Amino acid sequence: MQRGYITYLFSVIAVLLLASCVEEFDLETFGDENFEASLVVEATLTDELKNQTIYLSRSDVRTDLETDTIYNPFIPLGLGPRDSVNVERFAAVSVRMNGVATIDFQEVEPGTYVSTAPFAIEMGADYEVLIQTNNGATYSSVPMQLAGKAEITNVYAERMTNEFGIEGVTIYVDGRAMGGQAENYRYTFEETYKIIAPVWDDQEFRLTNYDPCALPVPTYNLEIVPRSVQNRVCYNTVPSNTIVLNNTAERSGNTITRFPVHFINREDFIISHRYSIEVSQLVEDSDAFSYYKALSSFSSSGNIFSQVQPGSLMANVSRDGDPDELVLGYVEVASITKRRAYFNYDDLFPGEPLPPYPITCSLHSSPESHASFCATGMFSNNCPQSIIERVNQGTISYVSLNDLGIGTCPGPYVYVASICGDCTLLGSNEVPEFWID
Repeated sequence: MQRGYITYLFSVIAVLLLASCVEEFDLETFGDENFEASLVVEATLTDELKNQTIYLSRSDVRTDLETDTIYNPFIPLGLGPRDSVNVERFAAVSVRMNGVATIDFQEVEPGTYVSTAPFAIEMGADYEVLIQTNNGATYSSVPMQLAGKAEITNVYAERMTNEFGIEGVTIYVDGRAMGGQAENYRYTFEETYKIIAPVWDDQEFRLTNYDPCALPVPTYNLEIVPRSVQNRVCYNTVPSNTIVLNNTAERSGNTITRFPVHFINREDFIISHRYSIEVSQLVEDSDAFSYYKALSSFSSSGNIFSQVQPGSLMANVSRDGDPDELVLGYVEVASITKRRAYFNYDDLFPGEPLPPYPITCSLHSSPESHASFCATGMFSNNCPQSIIERVNQGTISYVSLNDLGIGTCPGPYVYVASICGDCTLLGSNEVPEFWID
């Protein structure tokens, strides 16, 4: 499931539920001293034979876990703030089947608990999630059963203009019910797309013996050498972060036809070359469907701080002996089916310009070296950062010799931001096992 997205919502909603208020309010009025972190339980156990996963965390009084940043191509990666989640460590987690058989889970990563053996949820069986936290508190879910089964019969893409007048691609799903009470559906998906570095060269900078503090001038050895790593073509896979629901109770028949799962703006660079989407269809019971419908409405409303009603998103997990304790999240059992589709940009937009790359890939140049960082005295330098310092930081990719004198302070070489000449900054150069060109 969409872990970062949903956990962030739980953090916001926890503050709102504790406030027991439907009026608009100032978040600054809630101090850390009055906040009690609630257990957050997230799990979708399916009828797919695999090692199942349960996530445990704690709600957070902060509502700024997601940080908006502007990407600067000439600043080294990894220096900015990142999202955080308060995971729940060292818990004992298990799933009980029909009140007897127990399947144990182990913590494989902080807050992530995976079953010690693969298993699949079976039709007609009852399942309960059991948790004992590190402080000795015990929690259990309500008994759960599969509601029904269904299959995806087709996933396909069509060029279209959406209701907002934006042209792009809609991903549609066809399917059919196969048993039980299959009428509540939730869809998730993973997008995989090919990335081609737009300004790539088969040579690269190699900097060795670099001492920016050497006197009187920096010492270094800068070479232009053949690339040692394939970084022109890459692939990236991104999970969905939206809640997509479909209810067929009021429709005749047991089929799903042309249900729109996802829309992609034609200006989105992820469809520039070849694109693939794997859609997962989950059949849910009415309680799980209602839960995700409420969660979706909170996240899409103009101001969720004036929409949340106390108790409206309580989990189906409670503390043993203290049912009034606030627990967030949701655990469910669901049948699942998956199907993958591919398309090329030219399939839907033949002969038309590609979507723009994430940044403008301008050509740059600057002096090869710079004054010693350890030199004393006053120095005047209005030129851009030197080539050797940018190569040392890993922020540029080689393009060519600077025969045309590009730049305000032309140097011997032309370069671009690394992201323009090295696709591994946006994805992996390993071809996915499932990929078909």
